[in-house]
Amino acid sequence: QVQPVESGGGLVQPGGSLRLSCAASGSLFSRNAMAWYRQAPGKQRKLVAIITSGGSTTYFDSVKGRFTISRDNDKNALYLQMNNLKPEDTAVYYCNTREISYPWGQGTQVTVSS
Repeated sequence: QVQPVESGGGLVQPGGSLRLSCAASGSLFSRNAMAWYRQAPGKQRKLVAIITSGGSTTYFDSVKGRFTISRDNDKNALYLQMNNLKPEDTAVYYCNTREISYPWGQGTQVTVSS
């Protein structure tokens, strides 16, 4: 499988918003639960949000109520709408299946700072 391509990161002030996108290839995408992960400097990669093939969602860490995961199976695209961003959301964000079936992509850097 080809690694996914994440985009949409950047520098934003606390309280701001960003929308991340992930383009994935192959038949894995539509058949599997997809997820966003993040890795802060010096820390392990952690699960942020999951969306099943049917659209059910689960959120982890402290993002509940602020982040929204969504998917477009026709486009093999995964999204993460991030609102009310906090400095602790600073990390490199990655997408993958819930079972980590793709090689890891480059990720997209999100920096929340005033």
